[in-house]
Amino acid sequence: MGEPGSQSASKTKFRVRDYMTSTVTTLAVDACLLDAALLIRRTGKRHVPVVSSEGKAIGIISDRDVARLAPSVLSPLSPEEYNKIFEGTAVTLAMTKDLVTIHPDAPVQQAVQIMHSKKISSVLVTEPDGKLAGIITVTDLLGLLDQLLGAVEKA
Repeated sequence: MGEPGSQSASKTKFRVRDYMTSTVTTLAVDACLLDAALLIRRTGKRHVPVVSSEGKAIGIISDRDVARLAPSVLSPLSPEEYNKIFEGTAVTLAMTKDLVTIHPDAPVQQAVQIMHSKKISSVLVTEPDGKLAGIITVTDLLGLLDQLLGAVEKA
């Protein structure tokens, strides 16, 4: 462990900060489920962090969370009643509160291990004070894999 010239975890060039999405679309803590549904539909994002007014990550809501709480399209609700349910449901009710986070300087491999072991497809990237720095997703990691496989093919 630690032969001269070997690459230690602290010196790896594959850092979360270099592969995460740093321009993150977020929802405020006082948002409703309708806000989440519209944002997810408009942006195509599958995971949206929920942040406090100080920018601290307090939850994450996914497209599946929204779908899980949506009334069935088979129910006899009018579009107005359907929207009323979405408007009256706080995003905090639907979001995951038990956050899985990682530091921006952590090795990418740690993010991969977290996602694989927990069977999740995104990890929030937070600073030590809890402020949201970004999000790293399976899509981000597939981009890295594509780069690495391309480099191997050229070698």
